[in-house]
Amino acid sequence: MTIATETKGNPTAQQPSVAEAVAFDVNRIREDFPILHQTVHGKPLVYFDNAATTQKPKPVIQALSSYYETINANIHRGIHTLAEKATAGYESTREAVRAFINAPSTEEVIFTRGTTEGINLVASTYGRQNVTRGGEVIISTMEHHSNIVPWQLLCEEKGATLKVMPIDENGDIIFEEFEKLLSDKTQFVSVVHVSNSMGTINPVKQIIAKAHAFGAKVLVDGAQAAAHLHIDVQDLDADFYAFSSHKLYGPTGIGVLYGKKALLEAMPPYQGGGEMIKEVTFEKTTYNDLPYKFEAGTPNIADTIALKTAIEYINHLGKENIAQHENDLLWYATDALSQILGLRIIGNARNKISVVSFVMEGIHHQDIGIILDTQGIAIRTGNHCTQPLMSRFCIPGTCRASFAMYNTREEIDRLVAGLHKVVKMMK
Repeated sequence: MTIATETKGNPTAQQPSVAEAVAFDVNRIREDFPILHQTVHGKPLVYFDNAATTQKPKPVIQALSSYYETINANIHRGIHTLAEKATAGYESTREAVRAFINAPSTEEVIFTRGTTEGINLVASTYGRQNVTRGGEVIISTMEHHSNIVPWQLLCEEKGATLKVMPIDENGDIIFEEFEKLLSDKTQFVSVVHVSNSMGTINPVKQIIAKAHAFGAKVLVDGAQAAAHLHIDVQDLDADFYAFSSHKLYGPTGIGVLYGKKALLEAMPPYQGGGEMIKEVTFEKTTYNDLPYKFEAGTPNIADTIALKTAIEYINHLGKENIAQHENDLLWYATDALSQILGLRIIGNARNKISVVSFVMEGIHHQDIGIILDTQGIAIRTGNHCTQPLMSRFCIPGTCRASFAMYNTREEIDRLVAGLHKVVKMMK
């Protein structure tokens, strides 16, 4: 059982074989993550907040340190040795990203501060040019706030209408209802590849194909997908694809926006300043070529260089191997948590990544999180920046345990024991 593509990941499928589980040496991998080897409230740390941000392996930390110790310089404009080394490192990450998502060209790889900025860039540039009064933008019920608010702002500004794909009780998009929303008025669709709250893997390739049939362009929010799924933007035929480094075992403050070259060339700049220009006079400014037209100012050089190291780390282990391990954890956790009296899992989609959100009858999610923290167990509680999704299930929030390559079944056992303690204390 794997979750390496968007059509895999059913936690109710057959348990992975022992051979699959043993082949992935999680204990060896854990040695690469210094932060895991500490105690919290006197207990060994169990980190299950990976959907919020993943921890960083030693090679990534060393890449950051090495940059500042050996080649710290501004890029592109310097002719001295340090500037040339920094520029080469920065641009080598662009090529690594291109290969990671199978983009046709590095011209189509734009560095941003993260997924949120990538979405805002598209809404503010392509959206302002192409969404018109009377037009319609479609998103889904499970979107993160960062893929709701920019489109609300755009629709308010342009006099367009924001429409929402519904989901069913399992947390799957009701595809037939999405098809009914499509019309000649549809100008843009923006949809999350993987739900941060439920782990649902959406059929984005099919969504893109249906939207394109009506002439609409599509952005995919890949924040939760990039670390778990094989991403091929050409196979998906995505017009735009955005993701963040910090959910990919890389540093914070750096992200990627992929866009089709023809669309990016037609879009106006997002910000003005250095690097995004060719020539400036008081009368007129001409803009730089792609991708630099969208990269104004001194970028986040060190973290961009370290992102390449994170990608290399994932590639070395193999996404398929990581996916098998994570799906084993998903299967194991789903089965174990389902046996706790009064616990209800929110989001039982047919295809999921390693995220389990749940509520417990009569116990507030925040109380659960606080008690687990005293046991050294870090989970996420709240609405996970998906308030409309919580409203869909008539709940204020959930507890979310999200698993990564370095987590273990033994840690899940500790989570289950911690939840039994919660029940004993609160009831």
